[in-house]
Amino acid sequence: MKKTNWLLLVLALVLSMFLAACSGGGEENTGSEGGEGEGEGNTEEAAGDSEQVLNITDSAEIPTMDASLATDAVAFQFLGSTMDGLYRLGEDAKPEPGIAKDHEVSEDALTWTFNLREDATWTNGDPVTANDFVYAWQRAVNPDTGSEYGPYMMGGVIKNAEAIANGEAPVEDLGVKAVDDYTLEVTLEKPIPYFESLTTFGTFLPLNKKFVEEQGDQYALEADTLTFNGPFKMTEWNHGEGWTLEKNEDYWDAENVKLEKINVKVVKDTATAVNLYETGEIDRAGLSAEFVDQYRSSEEFIVEEEPVLFYLKLNQEANDVLANVNARKAMQMVIDRQSMVDVILNNGSLPAVGDIPKNFVKHPESGEDFREINGDLVEYNVEKAQELWSTAKEELGQDTIELNYLGGDSEVAKNLDAYIKDQLEQLEGLTVNVQSVPFKERLDRDTSMDYEIQNAGWGPDYIDPNTFLNMWVTDGGNNKTGYANEEYDAMIEKANNELAQKPVERFETFLEAEKKLIQEDAVLVPLYQRASAKLVKPYVKGVITNPMGPDYTYKHAYIEGK
Repeated sequence: MKKTNWLLLVLALVLSMFLAACSGGGEENTGSEGGEGEGEGNTEEAAGDSEQVLNITDSAEIPTMDASLATDAVAFQFLGSTMDGLYRLGEDAKPEPGIAKDHEVSEDALTWTFNLREDATWTNGDPVTANDFVYAWQRAVNPDTGSEYGPYMMGGVIKNAEAIANGEAPVEDLGVKAVDDYTLEVTLEKPIPYFESLTTFGTFLPLNKKFVEEQGDQYALEADTLTFNGPFKMTEWNHGEGWTLEKNEDYWDAENVKLEKINVKVVKDTATAVNLYETGEIDRAGLSAEFVDQYRSSEEFIVEEEPVLFYLKLNQEANDVLANVNARKAMQMVIDRQSMVDVILNNGSLPAVGDIPKNFVKHPESGEDFREINGDLVEYNVEKAQELWSTAKEELGQDTIELNYLGGDSEVAKNLDAYIKDQLEQLEGLTVNVQSVPFKERLDRDTSMDYEIQNAGWGPDYIDPNTFLNMWVTDGGNNKTGYANEEYDAMIEKANNELAQKPVERFETFLEAEKKLIQEDAVLVPLYQRASAKLVKPYVKGVITNPMGPDYTYKHAYIEGK
């Protein structure tokens, strides 16, 4: 029993708060940099004579700027800042026109026809056409590309995408075609209630075929091997250090883009980030636990709740212990989530009690929140956890157990992982070995299932329960836990096919699926629903916070009164 160890960690954090008061605070470590989401305002009048430069940080390097290969929040953030898809996210997560001016949907909801603007261009001078979407979407599902998100996002959505990804059909059979340069026709596999929302996501961005093929295997590796069609363009990319975006003067809506430049520094250390904020070198800084109380009374302090969940993924194929349902349930029950969010995170985050976040989706008839309906699917009960763990050890014939834990390498991640290690080691005979690695390595090791326990997170790709629950179907592209259950698969299949146009029954099927996933099969160990505590300079205006895709929209941002 090691219940007292985490109290020592808390004491260390409290002491560090006094030490750090002189040196500054820091950035959250979530794989993507924090954001504030002030209202859009009247940018024409408000920007005035202020220098239109935004200086921010991120806690990780961009793993890739290839839209076909991107899988993480950092990449999608800056793809979303430099590229326009058919639509982009605006206020309140409502799609607003991007390359598409508008669209029509057939009566059977299977054919979507998008009418494209004729004034959009790439930074290499080429016009943006329907062919750019056809090429990009075909490339994303082509098995030769090696995309994770192409098959995941398009399979079962765009006609023939799954067959193509499985090598059973040529890419030309994908249900997307250019009727002419400025008319794109998309044929769906079945009615998809959230398809318009999907078109704002990074995997559905267009690509300029000529440019991509000219660059060959150098495409998207450097700023000068990229071409853009969005409000900003990347002009510098110093790997591991930071990158620079500048206003794209050739953007179709350039007159409504006020920022001239966005400078991004990679900063993993909390104290360094707040020190940069205090000296005016950056305009925003995420706060870790030890700095929240120090700055809570500041007018520049804000907290934002996000529909982003963190949990422990348990690789059932890597270790017999993790394949045991009683062991997994014991791990769910032994972690004190409330203390974790109150003391270790201390940033407004909430204990996670399921696989769907709070305030994300509501029942289509009653309007009741999904999380409220299903309630808490995990509990904190150390005594019961020990009983389940004892049963698991008997079933496994093991008295002492050693498990490897894959975590992040930032200050915040290391503190959190130390707490979770200590909580898990309350289970008699369990030793947890923490491996702290960079974000990109963690992504690579998740893809190859080279882990036993992993601290992982997920933000929605579209606003629908399916974005969280569809992940865990057998052999799902982002499953990577070895979980396979025919009953669970059948529920997700039914929700997305038979019930696709029956919103109430579909919603209620998702409710049952979540209970199966978390309560019965204990596939994940829910940890917390992220909130961001941060400092934001009052002169930063117009940044929109998104619940899916890019964390923030900078198209309407501006600096006022600096």
